[in-house]
Amino acid sequence: MTTPHAPRREIGSAVARRIALGAQGFADRQPTGDVTRRHLRRVVDRLGVIQMDSVNVAVRAHYMPLFSRLGPYTTSVLDDAAWRSTAWQPRLLTEYWAHEAALIDVDDWPLFGWRMADYRFGRYSRATSESPSQTRLRAEILAAVTDLGPSTGGMLEDALGRRREGPRRGTWWDRSEVKHTCEVMLAAGELAAVRDSTFARHYDLAERVVGEERVGRQIPRDEAVDALMRRAAGALGVAAELDLRDYYRLPVVDARESLARLVEAGDLVPVTVRGWDATAYLDPTARVPRRVTASALLAPFDPLVFFRPRLARLFGMDYRIEIYVPEPKRVYGYYVFPYLWDETVGARVDLKHDRAEGLLRVQSAHAEDDVDRGALAASLADDLQTMAGWLGAEDVVVSDRGDLAAELTHALR
Repeated sequence: MTTPHAPRREIGSAVARRIALGAQGFADRQPTGDVTRRHLRRVVDRLGVIQMDSVNVAVRAHYMPLFSRLGPYTTSVLDDAAWRSTAWQPRLLTEYWAHEAALIDVDDWPLFGWRMADYRFGRYSRATSESPSQTRLRAEILAAVTDLGPSTGGMLEDALGRRREGPRRGTWWDRSEVKHTCEVMLAAGELAAVRDSTFARHYDLAERVVGEERVGRQIPRDEAVDALMRRAAGALGVAAELDLRDYYRLPVVDARESLARLVEAGDLVPVTVRGWDATAYLDPTARVPRRVTASALLAPFDPLVFFRPRLARLFGMDYRIEIYVPEPKRVYGYYVFPYLWDETVGARVDLKHDRAEGLLRVQSAHAEDDVDRGALAASLADDLQTMAGWLGAEDVVVSDRGDLAAELTHALR
């Protein structure tokens, strides 16, 4: 006789939002004193990944998730944890291709060994070998880094006598052979990276950055993917398969096989979320806050919003970053921050830190539908002033663009 399956648990969309916000740390108490390495540790444990980006129009993306969850802090707390290591304060974070370029817990480095093997000849290459000249260049770079220590691509070009002459079109699309090979070696785990105060990447031997024990630790692919899926589930609380897969950009087959194993083991529980068009998977250890009263400006690459289909599913926000959209065609602006307001995303603001004038400029402000615009503007004004103070800006200036601009200007006055 066959025993029927128990009916799948169903949860409402509002509960799913609270679970997600709790998992991301927005139901935690903010520090009452200075933010310390201990607070950073708490956020890293929750998020698992802090995405990086070179755009600095407001503030570099990796600084914002901590500000959004902890409030104003001294950014050297993060810099020291990621870029500097001492005997009494060892490295906490390191850079790797986790979501995109991201900071991860240094202890998670071995979990990406399978990816480093996949990227042996580059992130975008399906090659299974390389030319003899490329192998020689890798060996030359490795020897130079061994002797020089942390080095930029330009420093290595000079050391190897491979500095390229003539005009260049730009640093991104016009990389030299040396710089390209350094990127390949970083993706392959032969090199690791640290950054200086200008955000320039310096390459060093992986074992000197993350430690010989971590570099030498081999974790089977399926075990590593399972661990990353569990981390994604913990960071998301409740999630569709696509959400779990995207968090660490896991291959489809690996993620689906892992999902089946984790469900079978009870590490993930399939549930139905009302209004979602896909099966959801609940972390059985996830907290379900009774309510969430946080407010926070979110960088476009914050883990709460960086997967746009999940943002739409959770909060009903259709959002995309418009950096690459020609200015006349932009709807909301160049570098737009979604604004978390209690249990919804209530607004979006295009922000620029005008360092020369000492201003935080709100270049546009738009409210989402069905919000109390006066209360929203008052809350947003407070958070913008806090952010301005954190950045060292003396004032917040609002342009007249956007349907929330007038209310926001009034609230700031």
